[in-house]
Amino acid sequence: MPTFTAADGTEIAYHLRGEGEPLVVLPGGPMRASAYLGDLGGLAAHRQLVLLDLRGTGDSAMPVDPATYRCDQLVDDVEMLRARMGLDHMDVLGHSAGGSLAMLYAARYPERVARLALVTATPWALGMPAAAEDRLVAARSRQGEPWFAEAFPAFEAWLAGTGEFDRAFAPFFYGRWDDVAKEHDARGDHEFNDEAADIYHSDGAYDPPTTLSRLAQLTAPVLVLAGGLDGAPTPEVARRTADLFPNAECVVQPGAGHYPWLDDAEWFVRCVVAFLEREDAPRLRTG
Repeated sequence: MPTFTAADGTEIAYHLRGEGEPLVVLPGGPMRASAYLGDLGGLAAHRQLVLLDLRGTGDSAMPVDPATYRCDQLVDDVEMLRARMGLDHMDVLGHSAGGSLAMLYAARYPERVARLALVTATPWALGMPAAAEDRLVAARSRQGEPWFAEAFPAFEAWLAGTGEFDRAFAPFFYGRWDDVAKEHDARGDHEFNDEAADIYHSDGAYDPPTTLSRLAQLTAPVLVLAGGLDGAPTPEVARRTADLFPNAECVVQPGAGHYPWLDDAEWFVRCVVAFLEREDAPRLRTG
């Protein structure tokens, strides 16, 4: 397991899966260990996945200062990873909350990004947080599911702030609530750093006007991938996100939830590989 030392002395771990050109993957959660990503549905057969364990998660050490869990503070760790890998520029994939980290990185270091893939990424960094009504509309579309009657009241209460996060509504995050999804969800019990998650989006993490201004100049190709059944982001929010980049495409994976590589791995991998193999981005090179 390779590691590097961050600027503040925190030991940061990352995991390599597969071979070929590297694809740096920033996990969501927020602040969930990268193990939940697996091999992204078989994407590791096409690229070497560089799965970063954000500080305080997975095999990375806890920082001395908890304030460094804030999303904008984590950008420096991503840049240290790039330097550790010896890359002049790199392809970056951000999932879920990791999409905001990926956007902040691209805004601060645009010359370091060859391609940027945002997978079911709610654009908090762009001033577009998840909306409760969007989540509820997406949830109501699942009324025909056998688990809906139990899950929806708990989900509605949580979004209204009158109830706690409840495992009962986990099915809303998946396109299929099968044994694979259940096992994936259950692993969250030991993969999340809850203290860090509370800090990730905290005050000061984002400056949307500045980020939007910088990303409007980003020349790297951008893929915004949404799940057709996901409520955060909805396909419409994903399309609006793509419109904010000068060179972006938005795709919606049919029948997919928040973890699209679990719902239809073949569709997901085919889409992401096609994007990564586009010729309108510089080839990766070490420097």
